[in-house]
Amino acid sequence: MKLNILGCHSATPTENTHTTSQVLEIKDHLFLIDCGEGTQNQLRHQKIRFSRIKHIFISHLHGDHFYGLIGLISTFRLLGRTADLNIYGPKGIKDVITLQLKLANSWTNYNLFFHELEKNNSELIFDDELISVHTIPLDHRIYTNGFLFKEKPGLRRLDKVKLRNYNIPHYDFHNLKLGRDLVLEDGTELKNEMVSHDPNPIKSYAFCSDTAYNESLVQLIKGVDLLYHEATFLDSHENLAQKTKHSTAAQAAKIAKLSDVKRLVLGHFSSRYQDKNRFLEEATPFFNDVELAADGKIFDI
Repeated sequence: MKLNILGCHSATPTENTHTTSQVLEIKDHLFLIDCGEGTQNQLRHQKIRFSRIKHIFISHLHGDHFYGLIGLISTFRLLGRTADLNIYGPKGIKDVITLQLKLANSWTNYNLFFHELEKNNSELIFDDELISVHTIPLDHRIYTNGFLFKEKPGLRRLDKVKLRNYNIPHYDFHNLKLGRDLVLEDGTELKNEMVSHDPNPIKSYAFCSDTAYNESLVQLIKGVDLLYHEATFLDSHENLAQKTKHSTAAQAAKIAKLSDVKRLVLGHFSSRYQDKNRFLEEATPFFNDVELAADGKIFDI
């Protein structure tokens, strides 16, 4: 699992800072999470094959989180895309996008599916044999969700060295990967654990977009491997955080501590702060394993 930060700044893009957007590579999927202005330029800059993106998750309808979406959809059309594109976002996102396509007479030549969200409790919105994605309801000025991406348990790993001691047909390898015991041709019972190891540990990633300090999300993200949590303000502007329903670096760290996550990444920084290390200084007293997001930065999970 790998997280590519395309943009991690709030409100307005500048020459050197980009608004929220990131790509999560997980189990052969390439998921786009939020799509601020300039997202497709950042995708090209990081040499990400965005034609592989089939699912886009939009947290909420503030411009710094989705104003790049219509441009990306249009570019897909110009490049002759044929693969389906699924967009998960708040109710209203279909109207916003289709109105722009209608007025520009630029309907896509590929299937565009909208999955509009309006529930206030966590729900499963994507599920296949490899991963699941649930919403994380957040507390912002408008309807907003974060997203929890979680791998499913994989197959058991075969021990090739130990397998040499037994005459096992190749068609039985899959049964071993499924955890089944075997009966060999001579009648010997072969216990699965004799020739295989546990599956690789499952990995999980939680994206918590714009939100006020909100302990109700703790149980939803308990123990995740990596948590991205907005930290728009420092403590000196906690009054602004409360007014605009954003979080401070310290508040994000407290959520990470309560949730017992393994690593915390801070992002969505206000442009009023030149020294981003101050976010680390205010977060680390509450949670040790903290890192700062940065445009172009990659996190391996």
